[in-house]
Amino acid sequence: MITTVLAGGDPAAIARAAEILRAGGLVAFPTETVYGLGADALSATAVAGIFAAKERPADNPLIVHVADVAAARRLTRSFPALAERAAAAMWPGPLTLVLPRGEAVPDVITAGQDTVALRVPAHPVALALLRACGRPLAAPSANRSGRPSPTRAEHVLADLDGRVALILDGGPTLHGLESSVLDLTGPRPLLLRRGAATLEQLRELLGPVDALDESDAAALRRSPGLRHRHYAPRARVLLVAEGAGEAAVERALAAGERVALVCRREVETQALLLRLPGDLAAFGRELFAGLRALDAAGIERIVVEAVPEQGIGAAIMDRLRRAAAG
Repeated sequence: MITTVLAGGDPAAIARAAEILRAGGLVAFPTETVYGLGADALSATAVAGIFAAKERPADNPLIVHVADVAAARRLTRSFPALAERAAAAMWPGPLTLVLPRGEAVPDVITAGQDTVALRVPAHPVALALLRACGRPLAAPSANRSGRPSPTRAEHVLADLDGRVALILDGGPTLHGLESSVLDLTGPRPLLLRRGAATLEQLRELLGPVDALDESDAAALRRSPGLRHRHYAPRARVLLVAEGAGEAAVERALAAGERVALVCRREVETQALLLRLPGDLAAFGRELFAGLRALDAAGIERIVVEAVPEQGIGAAIMDRLRRAAAG
C-alpha cells in the first residue's frame, strides 16, 4: 500500500478520505488531542484493520468519534443527565464518555464489553471528515502500539507508512495529549484516563468525580491507554524528581549511555538537553514530539524531570510513568 499525505484543509482531500473510509479503508486525521487512525466504526472488518496496522492488542478498546451529540446517542442504550451536561459543556472537545453500549456497536470496538467510549472532536478537519463520510469513526492514536502518540502528520508517516491509505495533514495538534476518559456507567462519575480535560474541570462541572484506582481491573478494561505498554520511545525513560536530572544524567554517562535530559529549566549538562516550556499546557503539547526527536537522534536513555501534578500536569505525569514503566 502506498500512503498518501494530503492537506487536511483541502475539500478534495476530505472527499477522498471519506470515500476511502466508506469503502472500509483506513485514514489518519488530526484531532485537537493527537492524530487518530480512523475506520468505519460500524464495520467490524474495517475496524480489524486498525488493530492490524497498529499491532494493537485485541483486548484494548477503541474510542468512537462522532460528529455531534445526536450521533453519540444513537450508539448507546442510554444517555444519562450527566452525559448531557458534560457533552453540552465540553463537546466538541478532549473528553471521552464511557456509556452503555448500543446494539449497532461491534464487539471489536469494545473488546467485548458492554460499554462504548464516545467523543466529538474539536478539530475542523476531524469534524469535516465525520460529516463527509456520514459514519462514526473508530480512531485510536495513529501510531504503532506502545509508541509515543503522534502530534504531527510526519509522526504518523514514520510509524504507519504503507499501513494506511491516506494521512490528512492538519499541522501540530493543539493539546498533544489524548482525551480524558470519563466513565458514566457507575453510581458516580469515574475518571479512567487523565487527559486534556482535567479532573478539576470535571469536578467543577459535574460535582463529585472519582479518580481511578489502578487496582480496579474491571475499570482498567473500559479505557484505552491503561493496561498495555504505552507512550514509550525506543530509548529507555527514567523519571526523576524535579531538580534531580543532573545526578541521573551523570550516572547514565558513567555507564557509557547516550543520554538526554528533559526538563523545564535551564541547566548545564553534558547530555543532550531538551528544555520544554515551563507552562504545563505547552509542555504537554510538545512532549511526544520531543520524545520522538530524541529517538531520531539515537539517544539510549532519556532522563525526564517530574512536573507538578495539578491540572494538566497530572495527565503529563501519567504518560511519563507509563513510558518509564515500558
